[in-house]
Amino acid sequence: MAENIGMFSTERTSERILVSDVFERKDQREPRPDLGFVQEASRQIPVYHQCDVLVVGGGPSGTAAAVAAARAGASVALLERYNHLGGLSTGGLVLWIDRMTDWEGKLVIRGFAEEIFNRLPADAIAGPDQSDWGSKDAAKAAHWSQRTAAYHGVVTWSPTIDPERLKLLSQEMVLEENVKLIYHSWAAEPLVENNTVIGVAFESKEGRMAVKAKVLIDATGDGDMFARAGAAYTNDIEAADVHHCMNTAWLFGGVDMNRWIEFKAGQPEAFTAFMAKGREACGLFERPFVSWRDDIALFMGPRQTGYSALDVDDLTAVEVRSHRAMAQHLDFYKQQAPGFENAYLMLSAPQIGVRHARRLKGTGAVLREQWPLGVALPDEIAISPAVSPNFPNISIPYGALVPESLDGLLACGRHLSCDRNSHGFMREIPQCWLTGQAAGVAAALAVAQKVQPRAVDIHALQATLIAQGAYLRPQAVHVQTAETV
Repeated sequence: MAENIGMFSTERTSERILVSDVFERKDQREPRPDLGFVQEASRQIPVYHQCDVLVVGGGPSGTAAAVAAARAGASVALLERYNHLGGLSTGGLVLWIDRMTDWEGKLVIRGFAEEIFNRLPADAIAGPDQSDWGSKDAAKAAHWSQRTAAYHGVVTWSPTIDPERLKLLSQEMVLEENVKLIYHSWAAEPLVENNTVIGVAFESKEGRMAVKAKVLIDATGDGDMFARAGAAYTNDIEAADVHHCMNTAWLFGGVDMNRWIEFKAGQPEAFTAFMAKGREACGLFERPFVSWRDDIALFMGPRQTGYSALDVDDLTAVEVRSHRAMAQHLDFYKQQAPGFENAYLMLSAPQIGVRHARRLKGTGAVLREQWPLGVALPDEIAISPAVSPNFPNISIPYGALVPESLDGLLACGRHLSCDRNSHGFMREIPQCWLTGQAAGVAAALAVAQKVQPRAVDIHALQATLIAQGAYLRPQAVHVQTAETV
């Protein structure tokens, strides 16, 4: 029986790339009862490790940060609560990597991100040939629009990947750089002295221990470390977008996605009727996306709004609803969807799909008002493709990673400093790779220069990023200055 839910659909606009159904929360619960408190005894905890740079969180931004910091000469540790790296791009089954090219077909998401794709096996990647990046050919755009790689009539480099291959490659890239990798460990509390972060206390099977570091990089995605250390943040949302929704993704095996695409693209009226019937039968209902293989379908999971990624009961509720929806979808698709007659439950994501919890208040920010300008900011550390051809490429400033006042810490990934409109694309995996690499280099330079991260020399930061393969606007003077030094 279908769950009683509310739903609205987001529309593709010049500021929003996706057309998505958003399912509103209807299961409001009573406030938790006040059960009082228990008193924890003061105790000493052992220092497990010391390093120059500690990265908390091994998602896309944290992995990039660890590798970049080590390559810039720092001793690095990476603390990860799961048994793998890659975060939502692997454990969250966000297999389709958003646009890495701009609207002219130029690859602007480079550096660590480009290296990832150069090193993945060919059979672990599906996407358009480089010769078609930026193509506006109607037939090519129509083909790739059904395969998550064409938007606004333009073919983009938005590949889908094998998550297990990306897990392995991310791990090996970290270990190649002699990073101290620590799995199955949850950072519990930042260690702060005189408004400066000096490490974290973490929990594992061994109990509570500490890692001390000269610079901490918060790559948790939710801003757990900077928030608990006292840094200012914001959490307002753009209600018409999906950037605040949560979901658990899953995979179905045994499918024929080419047959499904023929149905979806070739019989639009029948597809619309199919979706309406699915919503009536299941309530929470989602369409499938392609993966890196034609016999595996990706369901991002119904996007649910009204839940908090910082509330353990809400996280539990989204998981329960998503796993029930997975089973309902299998029954419905096997009976009703072309290409799904032999489908089976393959995998539900080990990591819940959280898009937004907190955003840092930084010394700078990515702002909606900057979108039309196309200007390289003085402290540019990366460039993002704009959300539509209506806008030029967007400059990402170093200040978006630096807390307003807290020292000893940088923040990268989806919780960086930006407004709610810009968060819609700054939370994507390629942008997390970009800001992670910048944070890693900056942290290493802060240690080498014996300064706080906010005082890092910007020219040296930009020059080192370029040397690591990142793409910035022409900065010949900066590179020349750094090389001369």
